Amino acid sequence: MIDDLDLGFDERDRGDKGRHRRSAMRKRDGKGGGAGKTVLALMLALVLLGAIGGGAFYGFDRVQSYFVTPDYDGTGSGEVTVEVKQGALIADIANVLYSAGVIKSAQAFIDAAEENSRAKNIQPGTYKVRKEMSGESALTMLLDLKNKIVNGITIPEGRTAKQTYELLAKETKIPVEDFEAAAKDPEALGVPDWWFTRTDGKKVVKSIEGFLFPDTYEIPPKATAEVILKEMVSHFLTVTGKMEFADRVEKERGGISPYEALIVASLAQAEAGTKEDLGKVARVAYNRAYSGTFDCSCLEMDVTVNYYLESTGQRTKSSKQMTAADLDNPKNPYNRKLPGMIPTPINNPGKDALEGAMDPPEGKWLFFVAVDKEGNSAFAETYEQHQKNEAKAREAGII
Repeated sequence: MIDDLDLGFDERDRGDKGRHRRSAMRKRDGKGGGAGKTVLALMLALVLLGAIGGGAFYGFDRVQSYFVTPDYDGTGSGEVTVEVKQGALIADIANVLYSAGVIKSAQAFIDAAEENSRAKNIQPGTYKVRKEMSGESALTMLLDLKNKIVNGITIPEGRTAKQTYELLAKETKIPVEDFEAAAKDPEALGVPDWWFTRTDGKKVVKSIEGFLFPDTYEIPPKATAEVILKEMVSHFLTVTGKMEFADRVEKERGGISPYEALIVASLAQAEAGTKEDLGKVARVAYNRAYSGTFDCSCLEMDVTVNYYLESTGQRTKSSKQMTAADLDNPKNPYNRKLPGMIPTPINNPGKDALEGAMDPPEGKWLFFVAVDKEGNSAFAETYEQHQKNEAKAREAGII
């Protein structure tokens, strides 16, 4: 075939010898076969080139699909809600959008985010978006807070788990019993098992108390009690992780475990009247329970009594209302006279209280009392000094 093609296209380059040969071939078959073969060669060449061209086009189309990110055009249609979780990365958000049918590929959103410096400003929460949007359009909607579904619930610092359930139930219409049932297994809600470690020899009691971080939360539509509590635990872990709470307590608090420090933070949250006194109250708790300089090595804080009363369905009391039986009840595991640290936190402390327990100021204080209506406390190392501070408090009408 190659010879025939050469003969068909190279006549002008051949000499006489070539022409004589072709003439002889015509005479032998008597049909002038050279012209027929030339036409056949031309047809075969065109078919071959067509096949190569078609294959090249098909191959280009296939290759191009690998380099061009699949993406929808325009701003989409309909409506769908998506949730951006706390701490979600751009890739996480892209996967959520893709799973919800908002974008054609996760990469389309990632590409759009890489070209927009504002992408890092996407806030956690639930958003209304559309289906089959371009990656760029989806990003624009998430950056527009008008599309954010606001259903905020604020949990103040120092609320007990029971009080937290009541606040959540009131706003979400989810029964308190659902929250109580979900909270029975703290580890299932995301609390790592290592948090429930004590170095003081006391029995470990696994409770959700202390891990429901106080803040304003946006509750997703149709959220369950379990989903809400998991989000609060996750937020606690994020905040304490950024603070390096556990690491610093283990390194700086002389063998006290992070869980015991969390208990101290809850005590400070309950007892301190001002932000400035949180660390000092934490220091008093450490000194009373661990230093060996306090007579009973016990806490002697009325807030622990009230925690027991609330948790057992009883009415809480002011210090003046508490009886001797309340103050030293042998059935109460939070008894203010028991030596050492109490079994669990007594509320859910905020960041300032956590910082106070993680890094309290140096001091040998064993006593404190509020001395003015602004909540400021006076601290003392000896009982005699404390009595003088109590006299100031009485003069101010505080006690």
